[in-house]
Amino acid sequence: MAKGPRYKVPHRRRREGYTNYRKRLKLLMSKKVRFVVRITNQRIITQFIAYSPEGDRVLLHIGSEKLREYGWKGDLNNTPAAYLTGLLAGREALKKGIREAILDIGLRSPVKGSRVFAALRGAVEAGVEIPHDEEVLPDDSRILGEHIAKFYENNPERFGEYEKRGLSPSDLPLHVEEVKKKIMVVE
Repeated sequence: MAKGPRYKVPHRRRREGYTNYRKRLKLLMSKKVRFVVRITNQRIITQFIAYSPEGDRVLLHIGSEKLREYGWKGDLNNTPAAYLTGLLAGREALKKGIREAILDIGLRSPVKGSRVFAALRGAVEAGVEIPHDEEVLPDDSRILGEHIAKFYENNPERFGEYEKRGLSPSDLPLHVEEVKKKIMVVE
């Protein structure tokens, strides 16, 4: 490690790889609520966060585990789950009076059609205004999970958890539509 009077140690969250302060500053300068999407190994986390000098305030938090209340039997961290989580978060945000936001993907690379953008598409379809380019959003076949159903045909032994929950991956596109209707109907 460098030593000397002119060496500056980076902030702890930058050293640990949690925060890109340049990107964060640009997002905060917009003075809009941030739509934060984080993806873990087991679930999708969406939050609407407002800046406050004392610390950021979480206005709304929706995790993909909330989809179980709507009958979701699939995995909690795939593309359809990301879309449905974003859709649910968008519906709840509108109820709380959040009409517009700006996307915050953190340190993730912005990959076209990724789960981050699936959550964005869900929030936008729910009615929240978030600036984006239509090209980055995943197409309908990915949102419905047709790629998962196709993979299941060749590798059925890898989907034991789906079958334990009572869902055949080949029925996933219909299941996504069914859960989407339940989310959109709820007042």
